[in-house]
Amino acid sequence: MEITCNRCHQTVEAENCYCPACGLPQLVYTADGAPEQAPSGPEMGAVRDASSVEWQPALRAALLLAVPAGLLCSTASPMRFLGLFWMAGAAAWAVSLYLRNRRPAWITIGAGARIGLVTGLLAGWLAFGASGGALFVQRFVLHQSSQIDTEWKNRVEMGQEMAQQWTGGMGPADAAQAQAAQTQIQNFMLSPEGHAGIEAFGFASNAVFLLFFAVAGGALGARFQARMRKPSI
Repeated sequence: MEITCNRCHQTVEAENCYCPACGLPQLVYTADGAPEQAPSGPEMGAVRDASSVEWQPALRAALLLAVPAGLLCSTASPMRFLGLFWMAGAAAWAVSLYLRNRRPAWITIGAGARIGLVTGLLAGWLAFGASGGALFVQRFVLHQSSQIDTEWKNRVEMGQEMAQQWTGGMGPADAAQAQAAQTQIQNFMLSPEGHAGIEAFGFASNAVFLLFFAVAGGALGARFQARMRKPSI
């Protein structure tokens, strides 16, 4: 007869005392048919709910991996183009570190995603701050403001040229309206406020992408651990 867990409804082998998916203690039937609760207590150790997260060790693991991941994902890092992969790997590694001393060494995908979320939040804020700090140092400490402004102006003008090519096939009235709108946008982007706002928006967008990849990495890390480990009973 197939036995299923009362909590997660996953299949449980008859000889298993705990659910392999969520760690819930199962009823064990003896030869006389009387059900007995799976052994617990000091002799077996407390059974941990695999769907819950013990946040003190989880935060330690998340912080340990979020710091290098956030620095690698900032615009100051030469390897920032691999930032999303760094973030996913850091979240998966944080789940692995969290499970190192947990009993049973098992975790659900949802719990892994929550650890990844915390890792992504910490790394995203650090990446945002490191990117802004690097830009501040370049502009005001290293006195590279003229170089930064020139590069930014070239990028804006390149975008303006592409927009003009796109509006080339419009009628005279529509082309005039599009040209006026492009001029306003260009003036805003070349202003100090516009430049700062667009840079901040770019840093924030990078942090949001890191957060999504961290959640995915935490969930995949939990899934990988589920394949690699068996519940410790």
